Amino acid sequence: MDPSLILGLILAFGALVAMINIEGATVGSLLLPAPMVLVFGATIAVGLASGTLRDALHAVKALPRAFRGERRTARSTIDTVVGYAEKARSEGLLALEQGLVDEKDPFLRQALQSIADGTDAEELRTLLEDELTSTAARNRTASRFYMTLGGFAPTVGIIGTVVSLTHVLEKLDKPDTLGPMIAAAFVATLWGLLSANFIWLPIGGRLQRLGELELERMTVLMEGMLAVQAGAPPQFVRERLQALVADRPSARSERRGTRAPADDEEPLL
Repeated sequence: MDPSLILGLILAFGALVAMINIEGATVGSLLLPAPMVLVFGATIAVGLASGTLRDALHAVKALPRAFRGERRTARSTIDTVVGYAEKARSEGLLALEQGLVDEKDPFLRQALQSIADGTDAEELRTLLEDELTSTAARNRTASRFYMTLGGFAPTVGIIGTVVSLTHVLEKLDKPDTLGPMIAAAFVATLWGLLSANFIWLPIGGRLQRLGELELERMTVLMEGMLAVQAGAPPQFVRERLQALVADRPSARSERRGTRAPADDEEPLL
């Protein structure tokens, strides 16, 4: 579990509470039901109206993932694929079907089943790339929904403030109440900005990043299983997959004690 979203939200709201206490105000002055109902209710409503019901349901289902994080990474799958390469090398491609019993990753199960069934390499690549495309589309849908909420929330907060100020103008004959009423009116704007930048946009950005990591992992799996199908040696499969992981130098360079030249360096001849 990656707690970065939970930790970030706790720190953000903690900073807000700290500021409120330093200013000598109270948290209760911001917890007004009317503006909160408008901001959260109307924001979710217009977000729903801007897409389809299926998009909203998919975004809700993806919400636990935003807090949980990506459990499997591209790096953690390399050893798994290399293990299948060793098995195929020693026992043949048909032996990969035995891994279907214990394998829980549906994408990898699909690749194993296709290889065991004798699917052509080009057909297998097409099949796996289609799965990558559909997964990317699903991830974009969930992320875009929360990004959309983050775009609507500030405007909805301004609408709430305008409505409240209209009510304030009706009470000009009671000057003693104007100060608290005006302060309460701006709470809607506050919650609009707060919910957008403290809740919706972080969740949308988190889901977008998790989607990128999932696609990276699936790409590593796809290239690895295609190499396994082609009969590549396990060590070559490992080096090939390590090269696909952007934040790791190649194993060959590590072994030779060399490094890649910087952008402003001339390659050695």
